Amino acid sequence: MTRNESLAERIAHTLAERIVTGELSPGVPLRQDRIAEEFESSHVPVREAFQLLRARRLLVSEPRRGMRVAPLNHFSMQEIVEIRASLETLALSHAAPRLNAASFEKIERAMLVGDNAQTIIEWERANRTFHSELIAPCKMPRLLEMLDELQLANSRIIFSATRSAGWRPTSSHDHRQIVDALRTGDFSKGVALLQRHIRGLERATG
Repeated sequence: MTRNESLAERIAHTLAERIVTGELSPGVPLRQDRIAEEFESSHVPVREAFQLLRARRLLVSEPRRGMRVAPLNHFSMQEIVEIRASLETLALSHAAPRLNAASFEKIERAMLVGDNAQTIIEWERANRTFHSELIAPCKMPRLLEMLDELQLANSRIIFSATRSAGWRPTSSHDHRQIVDALRTGDFSKGVALLQRHIRGLERATG
């Protein structure tokens, strides 16, 4: 990995977090020169970072207007929920039979962190980890890559909803039901509970 590639990924990661949390709002323009100045870099890694973010649908390119933060409207949020509900349940159906003691330990740890979270940022990171660990054993790298992108989009929805409705610490009741079903070997129930849980996000987009 070259130095520029490493720096481009670091810039992309930082900007992605700002977009996901809403620090950079939908439609906000991003200027190469300002980003380059902030990270004390040339324009080359910034352009690479922009392309990485565009590939993840966090940025859009508009003629004569340059790069802007991708929109987050009702239609796009509904689309994210629908696709994620289909793909994540597919991943879990393949992952469930492969979950072992080490897998459940990571999943339980993520739930504990989520239950003890004091801020939406802490909770969202734990939530992202929970869903990632739940499907990690599926042995389908392309699917996991797609879901990683969808999970980022999902996180944007969560932060957007909490900005208007507020956030307070919540328990992982849905998560616990999913895990309990998987522990007992009732994989079809676990998959069904996961789909219901993901589709519950539609209430935040209505």
